[in-house]
Amino acid sequence: ANVSKKVAKDVTLTVEGIARWSDNVGGLFHTELGGLVAWDATDSIEVAIGYRHTTAHNDSGIEPNEERLRQHVVFQLGNGFATRLRLEERFHSEGGEVGFRLRPQLRYTHDLGDKGFKLFATHESFVNFNTTDWGQRGGLERVRHTIGITVPITEHLDGDFGYLNQYRFGRDGDEDQIEHAISVTMNLDL
Repeated sequence: ANVSKKVAKDVTLTVEGIARWSDNVGGLFHTELGGLVAWDATDSIEVAIGYRHTTAHNDSGIEPNEERLRQHVVFQLGNGFATRLRLEERFHSEGGEVGFRLRPQLRYTHDLGDKGFKLFATHESFVNFNTTDWGQRGGLERVRHTIGITVPITEHLDGDFGYLNQYRFGRDGDEDQIEHAISVTMNLDL
């Protein structure tokens, strides 16, 4: 869920919350809460800085958590294409080293008529710059693809409904993993 509010002519504040469920753990396994301050540098460039708190969950309760500082630049490329370059600094409760990660994303959006319905598709890569004592391993960690539809619900609320496919690269003898997810996002623009 995302709630956004324009707080100045070119500045938007967004609060985000994420909850993920999995068949592998039998329920809720991951939550995130954070915010982002974005500045429209031009009509086609957005610059933002933010923070996110992430928590893992299992049958015995809460597992270690992570704090993330993040910065990104979004470029509107035209013809429905946009790209985002996000840098994250990850601080983990089980280690003292900071993990640095780059998350480039390419997004395509296509209007489906004049009622606000849109088709979208994204590709995102997760590239870790370093290996840490708490478990981040340097290199290309995973790629994530999403395809879906944006549905207008009210004047200020829409929903993104889609399919997410994530491919994690196995390293150090681990097998690659493919994850499938239904993705539902509610976007409220105040």
